[in-house]
Amino acid sequence: MKNDTNNSPINGQRCWDRLLELARITDPALPWTRRSFSALFLEGRAWLHRAFEEAGLAVRVDAGGNLIGRLPGSGNLPKSILIGSHSDTVPGGGRFDGIAGVMAGLEIAASLRERGERLRHDLEIVDFLAEEPSEYGVSCVGSRAMAGELTQPMLQSVNPAGETLEAALRRVGGKPESLSGAVRRDVAAFFELHIEQGPVLESRGLDLGIVTAIVGIARVAVTFTGVAAHAGTTPMALRQDALVAASDFVLALHRAASALAASGRGYFVATAGNVRIHPNAANVVPGEVTLMLDLRSDRRPLMEEFLAELQPLAAASAARFGVSLARFERPSDTSTALCDPGLMAGLREQAMAGGRSFVEMTSGAGHDCAFLSRVAPSAMLFVPCRAGRSHCPEEWTDAAQLMAGVETLSGAVRSFDARAAKGAV
Repeated sequence: MKNDTNNSPINGQRCWDRLLELARITDPALPWTRRSFSALFLEGRAWLHRAFEEAGLAVRVDAGGNLIGRLPGSGNLPKSILIGSHSDTVPGGGRFDGIAGVMAGLEIAASLRERGERLRHDLEIVDFLAEEPSEYGVSCVGSRAMAGELTQPMLQSVNPAGETLEAALRRVGGKPESLSGAVRRDVAAFFELHIEQGPVLESRGLDLGIVTAIVGIARVAVTFTGVAAHAGTTPMALRQDALVAASDFVLALHRAASALAASGRGYFVATAGNVRIHPNAANVVPGEVTLMLDLRSDRRPLMEEFLAELQPLAAASAARFGVSLARFERPSDTSTALCDPGLMAGLREQAMAGGRSFVEMTSGAGHDCAFLSRVAPSAMLFVPCRAGRSHCPEEWTDAAQLMAGVETLSGAVRSFDARAAKGAV
């Protein structure tokens, strides 16, 4: 990739090279994997710590386990501008999800220092801890902590080895006994760059996506209990097959969600992506099935409407096949996060100034930005990813596409810094 530092506020080649170098810290048997709290994750964190220091940043780990590099501003202002994302991955995940946002922030800070420029605000680059769902059953650990929403029950969650999240947080440098110290009320603005993780930008030939909202996510656990029986000797008419009832419910779920999504009232999707069958044997009629549903919308009324319909649908499927609805619970439910209109306007201005095409869009995936938006004005910028693929080894974005996003973000940060320092925002 051409290094165009004379005309650009960033060194694109350096940013790209750093991204690929960090990505290479991975499980060779399962690229590109760097799970939070693992030895590889800590190796990646050590690499980032060195990269932050080489860029002239003062580096620390906060009580929530977030790695933060700070570049002092010239204005002695009480609030900081934050740029960040995450360096952990899902198993077999990609080289760009999360990492691109951290590298974008690092390059913006490094280029400012290299060119002898200073923002008026302090600039902080953040690698948030464990954005992806962790072995402890909690996602967005670091950004939850920064928003004051990492709770004691969450800290007592355990991984398969029996370690608590509290112990794991302490192991990576956090201070679970002092989580109040991670909560931020001094953030003037937060920016996050991310690959889209979907096909919209590429399919429409667009350079950028300016995020308007990050969906709320509700997870619902549904258990159907029937009667386990011999698969060969139990007549079809006498079975109480929990899997048949669960399957009927999944089809009903799909029909209802599709109708709501097509209503034009907002973004809505529903997925039954986790199924546990007991006893799960080829020659046994399933006696119990538990589904974990994932529901997402950018409109809370739509979510509430669907949740109200869901239990009657499950009960009807259970009754239809002679089984019981043993469990219907909502383990987690996060609200929609709206991006800040002023920061969105700044991203639009920079995109147009750079001659880049863009669309305003909802994020169907969750991000650290959703939690930061609860304590500060926040914005997200998407860059395209090939075929819309993410959370897989084939995840990819081209260097030029990524740099278009980094340059746009850099301009928006500089513009916000100047206007906010003058009290114009």
